Amino acid sequence: MATVFDTLLSGGSPHPPPTIPPSACTSLENPSWANLLSSLCILFGIIGSYIPQHHRIISRQSSEGISPFFLLLGCTSGTGTLLNILILSKNVLGCCWYIGGFNCFAAGLGVAQVGTQWACFVVIILLFMIYVPRDAESLERASPPLRSWKNPFSNTHPTASTALIVTFTCLVHFVVHLIFAFYITAIRPNSLVSYANFLGVQATILASVQYIPQILTTWKLGHVGSLSIPMMCIQTPGSFVWAISLAMREGTAWSSWITYVVTGNLQGCLLVMCVMFGIQERRSKAKGMGTVVNGAPSRYGAVDTSRREQGEYGNGDEEEERPLLEGNRMT
Repeated sequence: MATVFDTLLSGGSPHPPPTIPPSACTSLENPSWANLLSSLCILFGIIGSYIPQHHRIISRQSSEGISPFFLLLGCTSGTGTLLNILILSKNVLGCCWYIGGFNCFAAGLGVAQVGTQWACFVVIILLFMIYVPRDAESLERASPPLRSWKNPFSNTHPTASTALIVTFTCLVHFVVHLIFAFYITAIRPNSLVSYANFLGVQATILASVQYIPQILTTWKLGHVGSLSIPMMCIQTPGSFVWAISLAMREGTAWSSWITYVVTGNLQGCLLVMCVMFGIQERRSKAKGMGTVVNGAPSRYGAVDTSRREQGEYGNGDEEEERPLLEGNRMT
């Protein structure tokens, strides 16, 4: 019995796809070693670029500063890009019937790159769900202290319910599009390219607004939070290198690589902001200004936390320092 993957590659048949003659696969034989090595470097670079982000969330034991809408848009955009390249590379992967294991491995590296990037991003979502603050005490330890923490869609300090909603939505989006892709592959194969381009355009639109919530969240927070600057330093230029690599591969189209051009530009803007906050943090530490909580300076100036806990501030000062928090306590 043919597997689902074999069926996808062969257009619904367990045998080699008749629409792909062996002569159409000759361009995939004897791949360039330069292209192979560059593709492998990009693949391992993708994995290496996400390790600092995973490590930062785990080491801080907090997902503070990561926007849930950034994760939602990034995951859905990544799903569209992954299915796009899977569909457009269908004939290339179908040539594996003829070109052998090594050539098939080289031809499928573009798909492996996109799939690896998607999987690494999903790990961030899982860590976000694991380390999101779940009680008022955790939220009070956040920097700056959380105001209106009962709002489940707070950008700077989202709650556990937000994390579950984001994870569930990403899962449903992936399953629905995967089922639809198999349906079109088996029933209406002539519409595959149109559907792939639709997924690519959808991914580009989502990616074009993906970083806007994160940029706003980081700006409101006033420091880097759990974002990893080393990750962005690797990924920002890497996005353009990756886009060029995908554009030069067999079986891809503009809709496969345009997403990474858009995200590279937006991630560069976020990187500049985070570097600026990082410089401000070092200057604040050097001057002894500001309260440093969880490794980040507060935007609200130097505050004696022991006095604040004992209520030694006057009503006017305390009201100005934490107006919304006081409002929540009264309710």
